[in-house]
Amino acid sequence: MIQCEDLTKYFDSFRAVEGVTLNVEPGEVLAILGQNGAGKTTTVRMLTSILTPSRGWARVAGYDVVKQSQHVRASVGVLTESHGLYMRMTAIEYLNFFGQAYGLSPERRQQRITELLEYFGLADAAKRRSGEYSKGMRQKLALARALIHEPPVLLLDEPTSAMDPESAQLVRTEIARLRSSQRSIILCTHNLAEAEMLADKIAIIYRGRILLAGTFEELRMKLLGPTEYEVTVAGETTPHGLDAIDGLSLTSSGLGWARYTAHHPEQVNPAVIRELVRQEMPVVSLGEVSRTLEVVYLKAMSLAAEGKL
Repeated sequence: MIQCEDLTKYFDSFRAVEGVTLNVEPGEVLAILGQNGAGKTTTVRMLTSILTPSRGWARVAGYDVVKQSQHVRASVGVLTESHGLYMRMTAIEYLNFFGQAYGLSPERRQQRITELLEYFGLADAAKRRSGEYSKGMRQKLALARALIHEPPVLLLDEPTSAMDPESAQLVRTEIARLRSSQRSIILCTHNLAEAEMLADKIAIIYRGRILLAGTFEELRMKLLGPTEYEVTVAGETTPHGLDAIDGLSLTSSGLGWARYTAHHPEQVNPAVIRELVRQEMPVVSLGEVSRTLEVVYLKAMSLAAEGKL
């Protein structure tokens, strides 16, 4: 649904994006992560035919972003950090305006407006001016605008930026509902928990280039290695004798705890419990060491800053 290779953008001598290669299949959600100024928004603008690449190529919904820019714009729905609502318009007026801009017939516009207002729970507020809406309601209306022409591709740039937690959760719920086997979504966000929750694939961009791309599990394995497990015991004793268990590699330990990796945790973890019980060490807990997307992302940024990635 979205393909680009060696996508590059220069502004005079400034390199904003260099050599971006991505592939998003139908039904997938790709999260693009990176610092401010890393090139996320510039990449999205090239994929929506707003900016012309300096080098490389991209196709969105099968259309070339340079040669078939009108078809690309008709195939994407865009939600930017600034939602661009016309505050004096009602929701009906606003969606009707954009339905006209996309060339929908009056009958089709009315049908889509009704469907979208119901879908996003805005039907009861349809005749109120959007300036009276809460932040969450405004963002849902902006999402409805992005979907008015039923695009196969959604490009969402910081969709929950500066929102209160309740409003942000509403918008994340709506994004999750929009996934389908036909629609692909690119999500640019600083909210790592949001990306971990919604994305099928993740791309980390640094100074205009893609450092890593893949599933969360692929990135986690590449940067952090195999899953670690931690066992804790009561008292001030360091668990010992665990490295004698087949398939277990002890990585670290201290008073009341030990960490290890295991190729077959379904066999190793019960053996750890049995060994500690045999030693009369009361086991308090055993589980995976938390390795969130935040840990993965910060590791990638650290390696990139050191020139190791």
